[in-house]
Amino acid sequence: MKLALIGFVCRRVGGSLRQSFWTHVLTAGTVSMTLFVFGGFMLLETNLQKLLKSWGAQIQITAYLNSGLTAAEVSDTVKRVQSLPEVERVRHTSQEQAWRDFQTALGSQSTLLEGLPREVLPASIEISLRPEHRDAPAIDHVAQRLKQETQISSVEYPQEWIERLGLLVLVVEWVKWLFGGVLFLATFFIVGSTVKLAILARREEVEIMQLVGASEELIQAPFVIEGMIQGLAGAAIATALLAVAYVLLQREIAPVAGLLSPVGDLEFLQVYNVGMLLAIGLFLGATGSLISLRRFIRTWHVSSARA
Repeated sequence: MKLALIGFVCRRVGGSLRQSFWTHVLTAGTVSMTLFVFGGFMLLETNLQKLLKSWGAQIQITAYLNSGLTAAEVSDTVKRVQSLPEVERVRHTSQEQAWRDFQTALGSQSTLLEGLPREVLPASIEISLRPEHRDAPAIDHVAQRLKQETQISSVEYPQEWIERLGLLVLVVEWVKWLFGGVLFLATFFIVGSTVKLAILARREEVEIMQLVGASEELIQAPFVIEGMIQGLAGAAIATALLAVAYVLLQREIAPVAGLLSPVGDLEFLQVYNVGMLLAIGLFLGATGSLISLRRFIRTWHVSSARA
């Protein structure tokens, strides 16, 4: 009996897809546009997160040492800094090494340094943090601890742009959900309106099934499945469009990828992101169909009772 019901539902779904093909295509297209915009925000967020992590790997805190420290005091300071749980590695640069590095950086203009005392370039410690401690709060926490060291005169790190990039990622994430929520709501009503049109076109068939005692689940099943197909098709189309946009953008960036690295090395959506798009499409199609069906059936019951 169950197999017969499944076959009946499948035949109704197949017949509806053939008879109202362009209506289903229009609905799937609407879903795909919504998910394409939402997926675009996801793609932007993914690459901003990657950019933040890539630049985070290059972030260093520079602690300048007081002048006149003995070798033992410098060694003790380096060991204490290295022992911090957030610190990955420490590199000590003496005054002499800092002077030589500055001369090398100036190249042919190194003669400009003649007459300057070498004490103008203090010894320093360059500190690299562990990957899990490269966000703005963790970096600021380490910097504050370093400032408490009596052998350290000052601490420098790129705090401003770290905070700005982190804020940008947060803004994109919130805009993705807020803007996506508006689009989802609009798509939800469009799917519901499409289902209403389908119900009106097959009103007599639905009423006959109700009169002969068909359960509401059996009546609703074909419409819900059609909505799920529309949602999945829309999500698949959106993913394909995102892939095409990604390839085209990658080609445009490729000639200058070396100059923009790591910005030029774009990353596509992760598997779980694609799965989220498919799940959202499925949810939009199924839920929009189900709510419209229940409203129709409830209205039909009221009309029948009054008659």
